[in-house]
Amino acid sequence: MTSTDAANPLPPAGPHAPQNQDRPILPSPFHVTEPPPMLVTQGAEALLYRTHFLYPAQPAALKFRPSKAYRHPTLDARLTKQRVLAEARILVKLSALNDAAGGDEDGAVKVPAVLSLEWDIARKVRGASDSQRGPRETSSAVGQGAWLLMEWIEGRSVKDLLRDWDAWSKSLPTHAQANAQDNDEQSRRGIGIAAQQEEAVKKLLRRIGRAVGAMHAKGGVVHGDLTSSNIMIRPYTSPHDINGQRNGTVNGERVYTEQGPRSEQKTAAPRLQPPDLTGEIVLIDFGLATQSVQDEDRAVDLYVLERAFGSTHPRQEGWFDAEVLQSQEGYRGSFKGSSVVLKRLEEVRLRGRKRSMIG
Repeated sequence: MTSTDAANPLPPAGPHAPQNQDRPILPSPFHVTEPPPMLVTQGAEALLYRTHFLYPAQPAALKFRPSKAYRHPTLDARLTKQRVLAEARILVKLSALNDAAGGDEDGAVKVPAVLSLEWDIARKVRGASDSQRGPRETSSAVGQGAWLLMEWIEGRSVKDLLRDWDAWSKSLPTHAQANAQDNDEQSRRGIGIAAQQEEAVKKLLRRIGRAVGAMHAKGGVVHGDLTSSNIMIRPYTSPHDINGQRNGTVNGERVYTEQGPRSEQKTAAPRLQPPDLTGEIVLIDFGLATQSVQDEDRAVDLYVLERAFGSTHPRQEGWFDAEVLQSQEGYRGSFKGSSVVLKRLEEVRLRGRKRSMIG
């Protein structure tokens, strides 16, 4: 949701990109793209770049799976092809489900659209010159990996939004105490806003449960790596916060065009703004996803998400079961077989993530 070659320098990495001196070069044809792709993040299996599709104004996400030198070339090419195709098929399947649902949010599973893909980079394009194939692609029998080009999702991850919400929430007591000396009404208003924002977080959690349920039941897909980092909130066309102020995003970062409601601008002390938790829920990073309708697999998927929330968002951990899992507006109400999955989840909790050896 890469060793630098002198003839093919990597673009500057993003501010949070890991520094690694042994990065593979960009795959063809992206090693000659202008402007060059920017490294966003690097995982164990793939690197994610921000680039463009067809023209510079159309941003796109490039997921590059480099070949692994420790694997036999034939096995490496086979595994890389299987994995990139499996991910692409799942994304296409969920996108088609989203199109069929139309405006029905309950039946939709928002995922990045697939724009293009390539596997076996070194051999796929017949008649290409050595320069077109890239420096590394003619020096080895290995297929040199694969890439998947997807729609770029504007917005922020649930992980970042909840951390911003925590920072805003922690600032409330100090702000309320400062205003209580001058204006008790202002202090009470701050408490009311805090209650509204708490309900906004709970609503977001219920929507996450609903989206996961739709992916499991309607899509027949198990994500395999459900964390708050792999759930994005894409702003609506004209996003507004609970106070009606107009907000927007710049490079995926939330910016606020006003400091607060017009009625409060003259009296309220400067303070942090609560993050906008409205928007479309988009699931990303299906590199470990599988197509499965087994209750066991679905329960393990929920267990991974539950553990991720417990370790990353301790302030919201107490709400997870009630809002994400048990609420009729969350996972439990998303499909008829959810009760069986939640029952199996209790068993998964007792034995950890280990799969059942029965059946």
